Parts: sequence; C-alpha cells; structure tokens
Amino acid sequence: MKKILYTAALLASLYSCKTTQNLSSKDQPVIAKLDLVNVEDDKVKVTIDPAKITTEEISFFIPKTVPGTYSTDNYGRFVENFKAYDYDGNELQVSHNDDNTWTISDAKNLDKVSYQVNDSFDIEGEKDVFSPAGTNIDASNNFMLNLHGFVGYFNSLQEEPYRIEVTRPDGLIAGTSLISQTKNEDKTDSISTDIYNVGRYFEVTDHPIMYAKPDTTSFDVQGMKVLLDVYSPSWKFSAQDIKPGIQKMISAQKQFLGDINDTKKYAILLYLSNLEAPDARGFGALEHHTSTVVVLPETMTNEQLDESMKDVVSHEFFHIVTPLSVHSNEIHYFDYNDPKMSQHLWMYEGVTEYFANLFQVNQGLIDNQDFYDRMADKIKSSMNFDDTVPFTVMSENILTDEYKDSYYNVYQKGALIGMALDIRLRELSNGEMGILDLMKKLSNKYGKDKPFNDEDLIGDIVDLTYPEIQNFFDSYVTGETPIPYNEFFAKVGLEEQSKMVNTGYFLHGQVPYIDGEPTSQELFFREGIKLNSFLEELGVKGGDVIKKIDGTEYTIQNVYALINSSRSWEEGKEVEFVIERDGEEMTLTATTSQPQTEETSITEMDLPAGSPKVELRKAWLKN
Repeated sequence: MKKILYTAALLASLYSCKTTQNLSSKDQPVIAKLDLVNVEDDKVKVTIDPAKITTEEISFFIPKTVPGTYSTDNYGRFVENFKAYDYDGNELQVSHNDDNTWTISDAKNLDKVSYQVNDSFDIEGEKDVFSPAGTNIDASNNFMLNLHGFVGYFNSLQEEPYRIEVTRPDGLIAGTSLISQTKNEDKTDSISTDIYNVGRYFEVTDHPIMYAKPDTTSFDVQGMKVLLDVYSPSWKFSAQDIKPGIQKMISAQKQFLGDINDTKKYAILLYLSNLEAPDARGFGALEHHTSTVVVLPETMTNEQLDESMKDVVSHEFFHIVTPLSVHSNEIHYFDYNDPKMSQHLWMYEGVTEYFANLFQVNQGLIDNQDFYDRMADKIKSSMNFDDTVPFTVMSENILTDEYKDSYYNVYQKGALIGMALDIRLRELSNGEMGILDLMKKLSNKYGKDKPFNDEDLIGDIVDLTYPEIQNFFDSYVTGETPIPYNEFFAKVGLEEQSKMVNTGYFLHGQVPYIDGEPTSQELFFREGIKLNSFLEELGVKGGDVIKKIDGTEYTIQNVYALINSSRSWEEGKEVEFVIERDGEEMTLTATTSQPQTEETSITEMDLPAGSPKVELRKAWLKN
C-alpha cells in the first residue's frame, strides 16, 4: 500500500493441517453472487452458497484486516440484514458475535446466507477506510469492488475454491486481472453476469474489480499484458491520456527487474475522486499480486496526475517481487480476523519503496541528484519516529496502539534499510551484488507458492550473501542502533551539504506544513517544524488555525482543493489569510513568490573519475 501511503500478514494453520470436513469441493465451489443491477438505497445484495455443511454450527466472517493495509477496518460494519436460509427457504437462527462474525445454528441445513453491503467511499470521515482498500457503489456509474468488503468466508473453508458471479448492467464493464466468463441474463433488459473462478479465499480478496463505463486500454511489456482502466466522473481524464507515462514507467521497471518475475497480466484500476461530493478522500494505492487500485483526486493537473501515478504505481508494481515471490507464512495463510503480523515490513514495504526510487535513477528517468534528494527526504521524515526501536519489533506489533502510528516510517526508514543494505552488499562484493540480486536469490529459493518461516529469513539472507550481513541486521534491523547514514554515503563518495531548495506553499515533498483536527475539522499550521520562506514572510506561527484564504473557508474537508489551488498561484499575487491565534482572529497578507527552505542535501564528493568510491557508486546506481 502506498499512501500519498503494505502487505500485512497473519498465520492461521498450515495447508496440510486444514480441515475440509464441511465441504466436498468436487461437488461445487463456494458461490458468491453480487447483484449490481437491483441496487437499493446505495446497497448491493450478496448471496453466499457454501454447498453442503456437515457441522451443527458454522461461523461466517467478513474481514477485520486485509493484506497491505496494516489497519483494523472491520469491514463487517458495512454489512446489514444478514440472514441464513435452509433448503426450504426458512430462516435459520443467527448470532451476531461482533462486527465481523455471524454464527449460524443448525448449519447442517444451511443452504445460503444473504446480506446487503454499504460502500465506504461516500461516508469517509464517519467510518474511515483507506480509499484504495475501500468500496464504492454508484449505480449505473461505478462500482469499486474490493471484494474483501463484499464477500466473506466460512470458518474452515478459506482454502476451498470460489466462484464469483457478478450480475451487472451491460453498460458497465469490468476492470480486473481475472479472466471472466460472461453470459447474458436478459437481453431485453441489457443484463449480464460475469463469472470468475479462483482457487481459495485469498484469491478472492487479491483480485479487485472496478465496474464502470468503458474507458480502458492495454499494452504489452516483455510478454506481460498491462491493463489500464480509468474512472473519471467528469471525463476529465481518459485511459489514453495516462497510458504513455504508465507504459514508459512499467517498461523501465521490467527492464530493471530482468528475469525476476514472470507475471503475465497486470491490471491498474484508477478511480478519480470528485472532491465536490461525498467521495473517496484517502489518496494512494493498494497492491495486489497482479493488480493495483489507485485513488486520486480528479482536480489534479495532467502533470500532477502523471507524477502521482509514477509515484504510487511504481511502488505497487514492485510488490510482484515481494510479497508475491518472497513472503512468509503469515502472508501466505493470511488470517483476516485474528491478525498476527510478520517481522519483515522492512522488506515487504521498505525494499519495495526503495526499488520504486532506485529503478528511476537506474533507468535514467531521474538524475543522480534527484535520487539523493529523495533519500535525504526519507532520512528527514524518519527522524520524526523513534530511531532506536528495532524494526522487526515495530513490524510484528504494527496493529497495536503502541506502534500503529509508526506505519508511515515503513516507507521512510524501511526504504533506507534497503538502501543501506544495498550499499553494504555492493561494498562486500566489489560492486557485483546488490539488493535486487538478493531478492532474485530469495525468489529462487522460495517463490509465490513456498512461504518462509518468519524467524528464518535473516539467516537465509546471510547464507545467500556474506557473514558480515548478520552484523548489519543485528545492529540496524533487529537491534536498536540508528543507521549511520553518512558512513554508508561515504562508501559511495557522497557527503552532506546545506542549500536552499524550492518547495510548495503548504507541502515540502510529502511533508506538510499544515495539519488537521478531526473533531473540529480545523486546519492549522504545524508546530515544531521550520516554515518555508513564504510562510515566514506571511508571519504565520505554529498552531495558527486557518479560517479563510482569499475569502474561501478551508477545513479538512476541502484541504486538497487548497493545496491544488496554491500550485497555480502566480508570482506577485497578493493573498490574504484569515487565521486564529490564541483565540483571536487575525488577517495576514503577503505577495506570492517561490517558497524556499534550507535543506541538508546529499551531494557527490569531488573525486577523480575511476576512483574506487566512484566505481562503487556506479555499480550501486547503474548495475
């Protein structure tokens, strides 16, 4: 998952130990039916038929947590009117144990369960779910089917095959990496049913589907078909608009990866949110093994959308390396309602985020200095967190109150762990081996169908590389020692320098100068950070509450409109801020100019060409 923010993990029982006493899968799979035609009160009806049950009691679950989010979202909160029926159509007794669990009595006579599902997009702020992991129901226009929000599972049947049947209007088509069979239900009423077959419940949740009016394109990259489906409510953007940038980026990623992955089909589902209506507000993307869901505001300019797509999709695409090819038991046997997390977020999310930046300098999409600046930004952001907490401890406990707020650091220090490990491997191998080579070795050792034991991974990495790597992990990953970044940079001929750099009016990279209070919905300037030159000239202070800017009132609800509008401010424009400071309302004015801030940057040492440090740097960035 990439928020503008992945793979989580949980261990139930090994496949060889699972019980199948409740179902004979040779008779029929679990059948899940979704009705997108008869939508009532913005709700979709779902029916689940598990075939013959042989136990007296059985429980049905909607996920509490799903892979990639590392948050407790309780998707069962969106379910209403849950009912269980016997083979004569009579209702069976059901106990609603908690948000996500229903227990059915007299289960031997159970024919099916049915329920209605609300979506999450249009009530964000009331029941917060990260939008790319959320759901949308907009009859006749768009359905975002993150299937963990619609389709549940019966205990002991997670490893059984599923058949998903989606009845939908002919005017909407499916964007998904799944292969469907389609049959027409009623040509007069223009209704069709798409049928998808998957091997187990994990594959249900791993294949999102977006239904919308046709706006799709595709292209081939080294034997992989990439599908791009776009929903833009006002048709401001089209798939053809976005295709060139995505094609260039994924071509570079495949070139960077080489033979590490053989994914044959990959789907990108882009939902552009309407900021003028109740709609998705959590921007970013969520990865799946062969697809990604991206949610961004439709108010972006073409350039902003291209940059955001490059940022989030490149990260999600690299998840085909990990966790697809390299993952632990906790991920392979994901327990959606009793999560037990893996220790190795540094790899799943951190290395993935590192690759999303490294490939760009490796393939010439950005220059060396841009890459150094990105790493410097991550160092600065990571300093907002406790730098002595062992990353494995934080990872394993990421769902707890103590560590859940540290999740953002996965994309900061996690990526920096990947960078430092990469440099150390290059140093030990005289430039011949880097972290991508390590991931190829791990992929060959394991693979998508062979998970590793969580406690074995570091030892396996040491066996596949050098004995000295054990000390790296003992110090910087499982230990409490902060990474001495300058020591690692010095190995490749880099050093720190201070300089003035351009920034945005309200954002410096992904670091905001403003924040919001959820209860009051107020926006305020953050305390304890250095403001940019424009804000200093304006005279704002940390803690000042934003009331109006140029006559427009701003709150959390329209903060994205504020940020986007500020990007188009022309230099020399006079702007008026109405703020509240210590209970007193004040008006501040300033003339716009390019905001700048002092920043410590990473720069290349003045070294002769061909020196060992320069050569090691070339191996690090270009090999």
